[in-house]
Amino acid sequence: MFYVHMMLLLAVIFIGIRHGGIAFGLLGGLGVSVLAFVFGVAPGTPPIGVMLIILAVVSASATLEATGGLKLLVKYAEKMLRKHPNKIVFLGPLSTYSLTVLVGTGHSVYPLLPVIYDVAYKKGIRPERPMAMASVASQMGITASPIAAAAAVVMATAVDNNLDIGLLNVLMVTIPATLAGLLVACTWSLHRGKDLDKDPEFKERCQDEEFRKELIDNDVETEDGSTEDKQAKTGLTVFVLGIVSVIFVAMFGKDLGLLPDGVKMSVAIQFLMLSVGAIILLITKVQPKKIVTSHVFIAGMTAVIIIFGIAWMSDTIISYHKPYLIEMVRDIVNLHPWTFAIAMFVVSIFLKSQAAVLTIMLPLGFSLGIPAEVIIGVLPACYAYFFFPFYPSDLAAITFDRSGTTRIGKYILNHSFIIPGFIGVSTATVIGYFLSMAIN
Repeated sequence: MFYVHMMLLLAVIFIGIRHGGIAFGLLGGLGVSVLAFVFGVAPGTPPIGVMLIILAVVSASATLEATGGLKLLVKYAEKMLRKHPNKIVFLGPLSTYSLTVLVGTGHSVYPLLPVIYDVAYKKGIRPERPMAMASVASQMGITASPIAAAAAVVMATAVDNNLDIGLLNVLMVTIPATLAGLLVACTWSLHRGKDLDKDPEFKERCQDEEFRKELIDNDVETEDGSTEDKQAKTGLTVFVLGIVSVIFVAMFGKDLGLLPDGVKMSVAIQFLMLSVGAIILLITKVQPKKIVTSHVFIAGMTAVIIIFGIAWMSDTIISYHKPYLIEMVRDIVNLHPWTFAIAMFVVSIFLKSQAAVLTIMLPLGFSLGIPAEVIIGVLPACYAYFFFPFYPSDLAAITFDRSGTTRIGKYILNHSFIIPGFIGVSTATVIGYFLSMAIN
């Protein structure tokens, strides 16, 4: 019956891929219903703790966006990119990575993509080089963010399994590992493809008058920054101070007695991030209606429902078949614990949410007795949905690159993101593994 139930889960995932977004969550709920009423399987436990953390973090980030603070961040990044155009292949991806680390979501990448393209094109640099890496980097930053859903999943799952894994344990590994993976992939990207003035395909497209007109008409103008809003600056300042406070409490909360006895850091993140959003709201007097209509809020709520449904269904199957699963893979996992990274990578190819992948896989990993330092070390492997080039940030990079160098190939898998994605994630995972084994 395990294989029958897995076929049902795969069917839900493949149908979800066709519809995208919230469909994963809704179909996951349908899968739980089928398991309960058709197969008589008792539903597992939905990831309530994870969902609450995501809700709190998204509320604060969406409040920041409503004040204009997110746009202000993009302006600062744009100034830096235009000041150093020769380094766009490194600075573009580093900018999208940093934005994700700061605000906890890869969806912050979209305003920067046209800027990265514009800087590269005007400098005669093949836009594919920074554009593809910028999209990949925006997703690699998720496991390195102190307020992203991925970190929330790790801590909440650790609490459920009575393991003492703190935010600092995670970030000390994921930040240097993902940064190293990013830099290695950017170095490879420096010489990918031909320069525009030597690319015969680009020259051929330039023979088309409409193509040339589009390149000129869609030129991106630099904003002078004179309209920077006081509300945006205030919101951004409070938000950054809030993140610093969360990290400070995570590092020194126990030693300084900042938290009442028995209060876990996963719970502290919930009320701290809600407090950050509340303080921004009270100080800037931003309209609550703008918060719930922001891009971050919509993306965050979609993520919550995806995790609710698909992770609940997965937990139901794993919990029901746990003895069989442990018996089946215990030997290889005990002999080669690092193979857990491969399992996460494969699952992530189909699930376009790192938080959802971790919500499904971490309980299984802890049940198998995989050491916590191994699991922390291989966390970067939960990002593999660059494999199919249909993630929103990948599609946006293709759309914004009007030169046509960032693209989906004739055979689908020969697209612009697959090689830098493999290089970045594999490098980050290997470095993370050895780094975690050394310091944890």
